[in-house]
Amino acid sequence: MRGVFVDANEALAVIMKRLEKPGDPKVRIHRDPDIKPEQYPEILDGAAIAIVDHTALPTEVAKKCTGLKHVVFLGTGARSYMNPEELAELGISVHLIKGYGDTAVAESAIALMWASARVIAMMDREMRAGSWLREDGMQLTGKTLGLIGFGGIATEVARIATGSGMKVIAWNRSPKSYRGVEFTDLDTVLARSDVVSLHLLLNDETRGMITREKILAMKPGVILVNTARAAIVDEAAMIDALKSGHIRHAGLDVFNIEPLPGDHPLTKLPNVTLSAHSAFRTPEASENLIEAAWVHCRRIVKG
Repeated sequence: MRGVFVDANEALAVIMKRLEKPGDPKVRIHRDPDIKPEQYPEILDGAAIAIVDHTALPTEVAKKCTGLKHVVFLGTGARSYMNPEELAELGISVHLIKGYGDTAVAESAIALMWASARVIAMMDREMRAGSWLREDGMQLTGKTLGLIGFGGIATEVARIATGSGMKVIAWNRSPKSYRGVEFTDLDTVLARSDVVSLHLLLNDETRGMITREKILAMKPGVILVNTARAAIVDEAAMIDALKSGHIRHAGLDVFNIEPLPGDHPLTKLPNVTLSAHSAFRTPEASENLIEAAWVHCRRIVKG
């Protein structure tokens, strides 16, 4: 049984090769991160395992991938790129990798929160344009951070935030406990939080979960941070709230359209700090990610 890393960038390709061990299944590394979905059949060439970083795998394309039995998706958000249930009907199993970048994404969420609170990106843009913009920021010590979803990433965010003097409250779909965090209902988190940070997987239950009504239920002047999935939030409602000032600032790492078009409305708003879906991108997280991919491949071959 052999595999192909179908859309490897150079950094991940180097790690993949370095972490290969004697006796590992044969995995060919296709060094091109910009492949098109229709190239899957040719690139896989009958391989049983596809290691996928970020390229969509439509079900109709998967039907043409003779021999494909397993997709090892490099992350947790496979549903944004393929339909696991439809692939399962074709006899293709989708394997996810969890926890590899919890600290990396948490640190990015914290960075977006602080940058949003102190409008650092806005001042940077203005200064580069020749303006000496001096803005009052929000002091976060003593403020309340509300976490929506409480998995591994949110746990790391809570650790960092409590250590910096913030009060942390959280809502999770199943009961959780963590020292220093108050768990409560979603409405309370929305109403009490000075900063709301999203930490949910995207599925049928969470898609569009942060509706216009829930945004309006947030504290006026709230900071919204999203390092999870853009589709969790009603984008039009978020933009309206940013324009009105109901949302003071948004720190966003994820978008409905990626790469984000240069003329997208979010790029025109001064009170938004944007990062290019890169919260998980650190050398440490990449190392964890590829090691976990190899573990999947070894387990698959052993049956």
